[in-house]
Amino acid sequence: MINKEFYQGKRVLVTGHSGFKGSWMCELLKMMGARVTGYALNLPTDPSLFEICNIAEGMVSVVGDIRDFGHLKSVFDEVQPEIVIHMAAQPIVRESYISPRYTYETNVMGTVNVLECVRLTKSVKSFVNVTTDKVYKNKEWLWGYRENEELDGFDPYSNSKSCSELVTHSYKSSFFSEKDSPAISTARAGNVIGGGDFAKDRIIPDAVRAMEKGEDIIVRNPYSTRPYQFVLEPVTAYLMIAEKQYQDKKYAGNYNVGPDDTDCWTTGNLIDLFCDKWAEETGRRPSWINKSDGGPHEANFLKLDCSLLKSTFGWMPRWNVETAMEKIVEFSNAYIKKQDVKQIMQNEIREFCNID
Repeated sequence: MINKEFYQGKRVLVTGHSGFKGSWMCELLKMMGARVTGYALNLPTDPSLFEICNIAEGMVSVVGDIRDFGHLKSVFDEVQPEIVIHMAAQPIVRESYISPRYTYETNVMGTVNVLECVRLTKSVKSFVNVTTDKVYKNKEWLWGYRENEELDGFDPYSNSKSCSELVTHSYKSSFFSEKDSPAISTARAGNVIGGGDFAKDRIIPDAVRAMEKGEDIIVRNPYSTRPYQFVLEPVTAYLMIAEKQYQDKKYAGNYNVGPDDTDCWTTGNLIDLFCDKWAEETGRRPSWINKSDGGPHEANFLKLDCSLLKSTFGWMPRWNVETAMEKIVEFSNAYIKKQDVKQIMQNEIREFCNID
């Protein structure tokens, strides 16, 4: 697990901080006493977790585009971060088919810009580039992909993230090989679920929106299988990697971050679980409909092998999908009822991370 004492007072810059995972990360960092600066575009969704939980309180939140190198560099110059977590991205597969050029500009050249800022900022000791499990050339085999497998995402989003990995590897080899240079890692996470995700074209946000409207849940592909994990699983893994490589550069590398095999679920089974937990929470069981919308290509099966992360750090997933879904339903029902979801968020962080 992450070390609260390590992060106390550390200057941490998070790109993409106003997104779903970024909001959870910033709240956790603040609770550990870090000095947090975020750099991101305007809020990516309406509503947004960043806004409804007032994540900006107690941190510096900068509105900016990672394609704007000059602005980004000025923030690095002012903040002088010690740790940089890069999560800013165009993160939606279906959106990447609509806006491929923007997707590549953001996910590839955005990464170049962040790495250039790291290269030119002497205070940085640790950098983690957050990518995705979709960076691998997906052959839809039954075993999990390992970190040395071929990188070649199919769609523009996945492929742009593969390119981001290659850019990071090139910078690491070209500019960060000296003993006193920053430690550089990438982290490839599977599908993340948790309270406060309002993104388009994601199954749990779609389900929560259906509950808010009193409608049936539409499921595009109930037979696709994905590794699902609670949002704090990858967030704490990223921070653990950043901490360990800050202390010893030998830990810098490429790491898969995903659940155990038991938490690879079909979309249909995941929604059945959501409906069961919603019924337990509210007394009303929702219904869902299998309705393909003829959208673009999406993989049917993808799984990660996380042996490297486990063997290197002794890391293990903490909450399975059933527990994660209980937390999601509690948060989402409270949000719909206009209750204090920030308190729920902080309670989940304390419980998961064992911090006061």
